[in-house]
Amino acid sequence: MSEINPAFVLQSIKNVSFENREVPKLRDEWDVRVHIEQTGICGSDVHYWQRGRIGDFILESPIVLGHESSGTVVEVGSKVKNVRVGDRVAIEPGVPCRHCNFCRSGSYNLCADTVFAATPPWDGTLQKYYIVAGDYCYPLPAHLNAEDGALCEPVAVAVQICKVAELKGGQTVLVLGCGPIGVLCQAVAKAYGASKVIGVDLSKSRCEFAKDFAADGVHLVEKSSNEGVDPVDASRALGEKIVKEFGLGEGADVVLECTGAEPCIQAGIFAARKGGTYVQAGMGKENVVFPITTACIRALNIKGSIRYSIGCYPEAVALIGSGKINPSKLITHRFQFEQAEEAFELVKAGGENTLKVIIQGVK
Repeated sequence: MSEINPAFVLQSIKNVSFENREVPKLRDEWDVRVHIEQTGICGSDVHYWQRGRIGDFILESPIVLGHESSGTVVEVGSKVKNVRVGDRVAIEPGVPCRHCNFCRSGSYNLCADTVFAATPPWDGTLQKYYIVAGDYCYPLPAHLNAEDGALCEPVAVAVQICKVAELKGGQTVLVLGCGPIGVLCQAVAKAYGASKVIGVDLSKSRCEFAKDFAADGVHLVEKSSNEGVDPVDASRALGEKIVKEFGLGEGADVVLECTGAEPCIQAGIFAARKGGTYVQAGMGKENVVFPITTACIRALNIKGSIRYSIGCYPEAVALIGSGKINPSKLITHRFQFEQAEEAFELVKAGGENTLKVIIQGVK
């Protein structure tokens, strides 16, 4: 009997199932086949499962879910030089066209023809075997495990966000959100020499985790009705309160917004100093009320960040390998492959004590 390839498949919105597929074949001599060992669940996976689209990426046919993965190379194409059979690797899940101006400049995260795992119409990594370009696999140091390898993906996202911010040593950094990407941004900022890193969140447990993980200070947002108060005025008050509480002078040098929540976006603008940098990484509503006059008057550098660009993945592996960042501390729940739907339900529920959920691969 030939070997099968079990996969966790999103058939349609809110409809997932397990399938036994054929073992995938190398597409060309530059590809490798990886036996997937660990996969983290990202919010985008849940978003496709529940809504079937993110922006222009629309689910129109079944796809395998998952894109935060690591594993062992079991087959290599004839022209692959950087990895060999038996190597344990972190997988960068987006392979660009390599030919457009964005790719040629190193900003391949903007390539329109990227084959990105678990982004329609492309299959993801929640299957026993996954095919990917060999040069988008990064060998793991011997002391790192497969969970560390899978979590290179969110660390690379945080590296990109800090890269977009052009973060420098000695700067003060305010991070809105203490979820996985938020706390990893805080950790990367500290690794890059930020003088003060402040995290902000609505969740007490996440704030406590952030303080233990990397942040110099955290602000727990008090839940209040703000009845009769203009929402933008309330956000201004929050931003100014944070600046005063943590001695940020005229405001933070760098603001990293990792929630996508409208009040946090507004508070972040009000908490940035004149000439400071504001990076939008969180995605929420497609349209929000934005304090553009304040942004103009303060001459803020406003940027967006998506995925990762040249050098981010090797940097993520290096930061984890050196011990400067320990992303496995984020893992709150572990599941077997056969429990994948249960794992997704847990992430969707968004519990107070759920931070990072990881699924073991098929043995």
